[in-house]
Amino acid sequence: QVQLVESGGGLVQAGGSLRLSCAASGSIFSINALLWSRQAPGKQRELVASITSAGRTNYGDSVKGRFTISRDNAKNTVYLQMNSLKPEDTAVYYCNAQGLDANRKFFNSWGQGTQVTVSS
Repeated sequence: QVQLVESGGGLVQAGGSLRLSCAASGSIFSINALLWSRQAPGKQRELVASITSAGRTNYGDSVKGRFTISRDNAKNTVYLQMNSLKPEDTAVYYCNAQGLDANRKFFNSWGQGTQVTVSS
């Protein structure tokens, strides 16, 4: 099993910054993609950013130019640096990892979520 633990959420004023972290642990052979998604109350979960094992990144239109995703492969950790935060960024942020476990079986694991609240 692969577990993901997120940290770094909290309350911040509009225009401020937060950095989310997500550490993967357990029976891991390799992690291919690492993703951050978010879900605001009453809305569907949306993809915020993703990064491949090769470092290729992709961002949702609403966060381009403000958020940066990065990863530390040695630590099996992914980060989301969020700058110029807006009230509409308020949501629960979820980390997602996809890869192969020690038995070379595909896994798709999610973290428990971390709340980000941006006040106006």
